[in-house]
Amino acid sequence: MANIPDYNIDQLDARQNIIIKGARVHNLKNLSVALPRNQFIVITGLSGSGKSSLAFDTLYAEGQRMYVESLSSYARQFLGRMDKPDVDYIKGISPAIAIEQKVSIKNNRSTVGTSTEIYDYLKLLYARIGKTYSPVSGEVVQKDSVADVVDFIFKLEDEARVMILAPLQLQAERTLNKELDLLLQKGYSRIYADGTVYFIEELLDQKKLKLGKQIFILIDRAVIYQADEDLQFRIADSVQTAFFEGHGECYVKYGDDQERVFSNKFEMDGIVFEEPSVNFFSFNNPYGACQTCEGFGSVLGIDPDLVIPDKSLTVYEGAVAPWRSDKMSEWLHPLVKNGIRFDFPIHRPYNELSEAEQELLWKGNKYFSGLNDFFKHLQNQTHKIQYRVMLSRYRGRTTCPECRGSRLRKDASYVKVNGKSITDLVLMPITQVLPFFQNIDLNEHERNVADRLVIEVANRLSYLERVGLGYLTLNRLSNTLSGGESQRINLATSLGSALVGSMYILDEPSIGLHPKDSEQLIGVLRSLQQIGNTVIVVEHEEEMMKAADQLIDIGPEAGTGGGNLMFQGTFAEMIKADTYTGKYLSGKMEVSVPALRRKWRNAIEIVGARENNLKNLTVKFPLGVMTVVTGVSGSGKSTLVKKILYPAMQKLHGATSEATGKFDKLQGDYGQIRHVEFVDQNPIGKSSRSNPVTYVKAYDAIRTLYADQPLAKARGFKPSHFSFNIEGGRCEVCQGEGQVKIEMQFMADIYLTCDSCHGQRFKQDVLDIKYKDQSISDVLDMTIADSIGFFSDQPKIVEKLKPLNDVGLGYIRLGQSSNTLSGGEAQRVKLASFLTKGAQPHNSDILFIFDEPSTGLHFHDINKLLTSITALIENGNTVVIIEHNIDIIKCADWIIDLGPEGGTNGGQLLFEGTPEDMTKIEGNDTARFLKEKL
Repeated sequence: MANIPDYNIDQLDARQNIIIKGARVHNLKNLSVALPRNQFIVITGLSGSGKSSLAFDTLYAEGQRMYVESLSSYARQFLGRMDKPDVDYIKGISPAIAIEQKVSIKNNRSTVGTSTEIYDYLKLLYARIGKTYSPVSGEVVQKDSVADVVDFIFKLEDEARVMILAPLQLQAERTLNKELDLLLQKGYSRIYADGTVYFIEELLDQKKLKLGKQIFILIDRAVIYQADEDLQFRIADSVQTAFFEGHGECYVKYGDDQERVFSNKFEMDGIVFEEPSVNFFSFNNPYGACQTCEGFGSVLGIDPDLVIPDKSLTVYEGAVAPWRSDKMSEWLHPLVKNGIRFDFPIHRPYNELSEAEQELLWKGNKYFSGLNDFFKHLQNQTHKIQYRVMLSRYRGRTTCPECRGSRLRKDASYVKVNGKSITDLVLMPITQVLPFFQNIDLNEHERNVADRLVIEVANRLSYLERVGLGYLTLNRLSNTLSGGESQRINLATSLGSALVGSMYILDEPSIGLHPKDSEQLIGVLRSLQQIGNTVIVVEHEEEMMKAADQLIDIGPEAGTGGGNLMFQGTFAEMIKADTYTGKYLSGKMEVSVPALRRKWRNAIEIVGARENNLKNLTVKFPLGVMTVVTGVSGSGKSTLVKKILYPAMQKLHGATSEATGKFDKLQGDYGQIRHVEFVDQNPIGKSSRSNPVTYVKAYDAIRTLYADQPLAKARGFKPSHFSFNIEGGRCEVCQGEGQVKIEMQFMADIYLTCDSCHGQRFKQDVLDIKYKDQSISDVLDMTIADSIGFFSDQPKIVEKLKPLNDVGLGYIRLGQSSNTLSGGEAQRVKLASFLTKGAQPHNSDILFIFDEPSTGLHFHDINKLLTSITALIENGNTVVIIEHNIDIIKCADWIIDLGPEGGTNGGQLLFEGTPEDMTKIEGNDTARFLKEKL
């Protein structure tokens, strides 16, 4: 029986509660619940039980709809058809902010800095108080004003004699006589040259004029009396005139032939600098973007990893791939022959050469031409096809050499605040940028200008660090972030805006977080609640449940078996509840530890991994067992597995994957692996028509079955008539989508049920064809679990659908569009499709790599997932999993733990071995949480 507080929903006060009565969205069964305001509430339950339907499709959808109602009638004419959630009523709703898992940013100019608005503040800060330093002398570049010159002159001792001069700019088309004549017409009477003052009229009377190279116009001369105010005004006028006539330069002669040059141009050491402005630091503006990479940070250039693929070889053994052929080896001979003259070690492996020696190989010297010259030579020969082919073989995306990947014009890095340029800051991890702003040392003027900016930047950086993202740089591309990282950036941005009285709805914010980081995240969500917001989190993580003020459990099962309110109360009450969540939390049910760890003999070994923050690691991945790679967020797990192991294994099997990260070599028994499968959380299809039933290839058999029905044969229908992808049987109004897209000018597009087929996707004569009294549309609306019972007499169809049920997806509908599946669901659909292939005995020796498969899974579903993974291993396959979930870590045969921290403080191998051995080590974050479970 459900454990629900005894309250009358109709009599509750909407000022204290958000009241939902009779919610029937998706699989919700007339659900009524009251959520106390300004509390931290966790909604939990099996995957597919209706948690998201309650939080996002009911609460958030109604919050958004009510916002639209508040707009003007003009704006509403575009939005008027927003469907109201199927619910009796919702009272007491606050403005709703949903922070979801989706990485919605496709733009490859958006970075962590721009999406959190930190970069906007940085641009302002550097434009307002940045000082430009000359790269030649390292001195501050300043332009002098009239006031600066006047101040200098009136600081000289009393009765000092002063001359204010402007250099005479001689024009090529005019003679000196002509220039002097013009000066006379302008009202000037004297010039200064060779240390002597001349009257212009006297010079013009001379037949032959001979003056030194530098000639000055004498603007004014005076004896300085500091108390003379009128003199100050006169000198200021003269200085202004000198700047004008001298094209920005003014010379002051004083004392015993002493001289001081002033310039109102922004220049030094012969370089004219740009004055800092906001656009000067914007890589999205042609004025501020790096000219070489156009503000993208990378260019198509020569990829050093392709040129020197095996870093463990020596130059003599052929480390340089393009110089291995007979023809091109003539570039290598001079180096081998003359290396001894400049002490170059041709018999030392490339990865053991010093940085200077590696650079020499690229730059060359007087004895040999380096790799840069070699590629220049190829470039000049591109009219010959063989050289074009050769060049393309070594090309790849490389960091822009001009801007170091910061995307800004080079001279933007000359502007500094407290000794750091904006380029330095965006390339540093947030953990290092934050102390810079906390300890920034500004003078009084700078503080008055920039105090507010510094506070905003420091606040936002500290929120990013608090949500566990301190290892990211501000320059990191938004579209390379995982779903969890993207969600936590949105969360940090929300914290930065400090709204109150709102309703924040989060979708599993703990995804991608080590349990250690989850503790920090709970603190962040708490602070959001304490400033006066209601925080509602859809979550399966035990620590998050413990921290909640209220727990709501939806169930009892998934899909059609779910949608009921099973429990509402505190964590202490939850442990006693008779629900799946209650049983797992109390220990009555558990994800059991395997009785025996699988033994292994052979392994793949990666030697010298150095990509991103990895510190020259050598790691073994055993074959035929389940290996779990763990570590805090940003410790280097994804880099090791996704950037090194996966592409390196792909290339062995002839698949050209993306560039492999830096490592020395692959050794061990990698030859035993026949194929590599990477099961990530990317959508299973780009099209809204792609769905689980087509992905696992079950729909072909279903269409054939319907085409074999007597009425279908009588009407001449082929299997293609039951396809919603091609013309024939589908509804042509919505083209088989079941819904029509209404394009909005300034808001997200809205999808409405098709008026012609009422969401059934097919024409009426196709819907007339029934099997067991159900049309093809009815079948697509069935859940996987229901359809297995429905097709029990069709073994071919059941064989394809059963793996979807086995991985815990029995609750999703056969025809559910793939773009409505979460990342975790998409990943499990892929796993199911591999299970249909991998279940065959001949499908063995495959390396399966999973990226956080526990995403979105309840404890009960993790049990199902582990059963499926065990089935893969028993067929002779190898499984490698990147994971933070302790229930999965404790079931591993082999653990690789990286750390100790994220970013630059990570990338070290802390442990490799069995879970039992891991619990014996002290001071390790993963071991601390693992001990509790074992």
